[in-house]
Amino acid sequence: MAGSEGSLLGNMMFKRYYEKTRWIKNPLEPNEHDRLNQVSSLLKKYAEQYDFDWLVIAAQAYQESGLDQRKRNPSGAIGIMQIRKATAADKHVAISDIEKLENNIHAGVKYLAWLRKHYFSDPSISPQDSVFFSLAAYNAGPAKVRKMRAKAEKMGLDRNRWFLKVEHAALRIVGQETVRYTRNIVKYYTAYRLAFDLHEATKKAKK
Repeated sequence: MAGSEGSLLGNMMFKRYYEKTRWIKNPLEPNEHDRLNQVSSLLKKYAEQYDFDWLVIAAQAYQESGLDQRKRNPSGAIGIMQIRKATAADKHVAISDIEKLENNIHAGVKYLAWLRKHYFSDPSISPQDSVFFSLAAYNAGPAKVRKMRAKAEKMGLDRNRWFLKVEHAALRIVGQETVRYTRNIVKYYTAYRLAFDLHEATKKAKK
């Protein structure tokens, strides 16, 4: 997502809509934008391999670590995708050396893909919501998301839709964290998508 025009305009739009939001940072500030450019090729590689929009993965990585492979969490989560060694070593992921940037990204995206396939591939769940549920499960764990969906159904809400439906149940089960997590990712994704689309439009206009 190189290009000053797109990132500048995207940065302006982000500030207009999100700068007063306490829980969200601006992923389009110059230093943050440079960090994305440094890892974008790897994010694209594994997003394509596991059939994700690479900007969704970028937004998740930004939410998890600010795109910083050096980040360590007391819970044991490490790196840009904040994945635990035990999770990466599980037979469904089976990726070692997640201290390395590429392996960390690969492990995180592969785990997200496994969550989607194993828990949220029912045809009654839209492809978009399957990603939202997978992100929620990445944060809270699939067992908690299963409880959220069951609770939503008891509340008379659609168990197959995350936003404005299952997230209400999530608030009762785990509080704000997972709701904020998924909403922040969508906001970061929107900022990235806006900047990327503006950049592409500017390139075409110059031709």
